[in-house]
Amino acid sequence: MNKHIVPISILIIGFFSLVLFSCSSKKKAITAENAITNKALEIYILMGQSNMAGRGPLAPEDSIIQNKNVLMLTKDLKWVSAKNPLHFDKPGITAVGPGLSFGLAMQEANKKVVVGLVPTAVGGTSINSWIPGGYDKATNKYPWDDAEKRIIEAMKYGTIKGILWHQGESDSKLENAAVYLPKLEDLIKRVRILVGNDKLPFVVGQLGKYNLIYDNINKETAKLPALVPFTAIATSEGLTDKGDNTHFNRASAIILGERFAKKMLGLQKEK
Repeated sequence: MNKHIVPISILIIGFFSLVLFSCSSKKKAITAENAITNKALEIYILMGQSNMAGRGPLAPEDSIIQNKNVLMLTKDLKWVSAKNPLHFDKPGITAVGPGLSFGLAMQEANKKVVVGLVPTAVGGTSINSWIPGGYDKATNKYPWDDAEKRIIEAMKYGTIKGILWHQGESDSKLENAAVYLPKLEDLIKRVRILVGNDKLPFVVGQLGKYNLIYDNINKETAKLPALVPFTAIATSEGLTDKGDNTHFNRASAIILGERFAKKMLGLQKEK
């Protein structure tokens, strides 16, 4: 036999090995569709008021889907590819917040997963309306009750992996800030009970340091990690407003989302 001729048995084995490798690779490939079908989404809840909902001006690139494995739950409870604006609390006003850049960073950190973002923030709301039955007259909404319904729906498609909270501008007067922390602790406990995870990571975003009155809240939330396990603070150091002394501009909102992701990943490693 010519020593340069490869035996047919080896060719057959090689062919089937290639087929098996190809099938295996396909099985490992993750898509949004099969993650939803298999209830395998890694889900994050976005809670708070306007800076979480997003008020950074939209740019042309916000109309482009950046990553098909980062999804958002729409107002009518449909999973779609995420893009800004994620929220719908005040149509025509909602724009760029930290949620999308957070989701993109989390998926980048683990490309084998599909990330699901659940927008629940309501602009202008006090923490006092984030309780069962709490009502926000300005928006005619029940922030906690509405969020609860959306969280329960989201859990049908995967696992809640963490909560982002950015709120407090409405509670930043000194007398309100002084009683803020126990209310936040209660909210954390409530949401952990809801999802059945007493170690659920909870990351709080600092209010913008461009407004001195927000220091009243930032000083209180800075105490949280020492009081409640599996919580962290995403700093707003160096971030700027869009000119209204209240809302982050587009670039700052995006940076804050990335800082949220860094803190979330750190908490997940602690568990």
